[in-house]
Amino acid sequence: MRLERAAALAPGGVGNIGPGLDVLGMAVTGPGDRVIAERADEPGVKMTGGGHPDLPRAADRNAAGIAAIAVLERAGTLDDGVRLTLEKRLPLSGGQGGSAASAVAGAVAVNRLLGNPLDATALFECALISESKLSGRHGDNLASALFGGVILVRSLDPVDIISLPFPAELRVVLAHPAQRLDTAEAREVLPRFIDRASAIAQMANVAAMVAAFASGDIALLARALDDQIAEPARAHLLPGFVEAKAAALRAGALAGSISGAGPTSFYITDNDTTAAAIAAAVRGEYDARGVACDVRIARVAARGALTLPEDATSA
Repeated sequence: MRLERAAALAPGGVGNIGPGLDVLGMAVTGPGDRVIAERADEPGVKMTGGGHPDLPRAADRNAAGIAAIAVLERAGTLDDGVRLTLEKRLPLSGGQGGSAASAVAGAVAVNRLLGNPLDATALFECALISESKLSGRHGDNLASALFGGVILVRSLDPVDIISLPFPAELRVVLAHPAQRLDTAEAREVLPRFIDRASAIAQMANVAAMVAAFASGDIALLARALDDQIAEPARAHLLPGFVEAKAAALRAGALAGSISGAGPTSFYITDNDTTAAAIAAAVRGEYDARGVACDVRIARVAARGALTLPEDATSA
């Protein structure tokens, strides 16, 4: 059956999850980016808008549009006309996987419009084209937005993505100060050379995190969530983060770090009461510095764009 309209919703997420730079991602409940794809008379992809005043409305420069074009190319249907509407609900340059969610939603919506000719791996690769052009070639946020849950990107060439179990009691406190940090800028400050001790410690921590998710051991997850590479390099780009993290730990957070490239930070705990205390402590720390901060308590979003209903929220 020829569809005239299709849509997809992709959840936001936490990239890296601390030491898992570019390889660990976690979808979280709450806002997500939604894309509506409709048939159009003229061939190619056109957008009704960029989804936000600060985003380009040209399809070949917008995350959702680039991924949509890649789907048409991969499916061999470049003569089809598609009109995209992006409903941008995740913050721009906020460290919550916004560009990845837009790309994934764009890819999945157009694939549905075409009758689902592409499988999940192909959709990931189409979204990866978008992410590569806009913020660098990494797949942690893309995979979590597409599949949901907690994921490990073992390889991009060839694509090898592993979904990990996670403890149901895990709570994630997200703190988004009124700041923006471009992902490309944040990647530029990453060290080009890493000393052996730091590399070994980072590998051990990532391995321990995978074991913690697989076993449901939140205490092990807390011990392993210790980023010795990206967080030290990026902390100076995020005024107030060091103090906010210290406040979160005093309030009972088991661990925390920068979400993706920042400026959002995240903190984990295993109960709602402590999560509320962490949220208040972090907000208070930013308030004391005159910085507005949006704080929310989330859980791991078990479903991604492939399985979320088109008109749902990413619960």
